[in-house]
Order: sequence, then structure tokens, then C-alpha cells
Amino acid sequence: MKLVSAIIKPYKLDDVRQELSEIGVQGMTVTETKGFGRQKGHTELYRGAEYVIDFLPKIKIEVAIDDDQLDAVIAAISKAANTQKIGDGKIFVYELSQVVRIRTGETGSEAI
Repeated sequence: MKLVSAIIKPYKLDDVRQELSEIGVQGMTVTETKGFGRQKGHTELYRGAEYVIDFLPKIKIEVAIDDDQLDAVIAAISKAANTQKIGDGKIFVYELSQVVRIRTGETGSEAI
């Protein structure tokens, strides 16, 4: 089992959710977050004063999947979140050693 964590631009969330639904991903966790990568933030002008915005708004999506879904999930997120501009985000893949569904006590792949 794998945990796929993707950091994307906020306005791409609906596109990513739709792509993941189409390939059979049943659930996900979405978190509003802030951060920066190579773009290092930007400056904004507000009432005549210039402000440096170091941390940009981002969305973190986490999806627990079976190993055989990994390539399809990465492809779906990459396709939906891609704008060909800096700051599109990153995808991280972690190994899951155990998953337990609290309500039923199911474990492993059945709990996903």
C-alpha cells in the first residue's frame, strides 16, 4: 500500500479530484497549506506599499492506494495539475505499513 501526497495550486483541486475519481480512487484528504519552492514567493502592492509574500497558498492532497494503482494515480495528478508554469507542485510517495478502518476494524487493502 502507498500514501500519495501531492502539493498543487489551489485552483487545480477540482481537476485533480475529477481525474482521480475517474480512475477509481475512492477517498482523499485535502488540506489548505502554504509554502514555496523554487519560485520563492512574490511581491504585491497594497495601498501603495510593497509587501513580500514568502509563502504561497497551496493545497495538499493525500490518497491511500494499493500498489497497483500507483502509476495511474501519479499520471492522473500530473495531468490534471500541470500548467507548464513554475509552482505546479510536487508528488511524494510513501510506503504504508498498516491501515485500519476504525468503524469496522478492517485492515490492509480492505480498509482503503
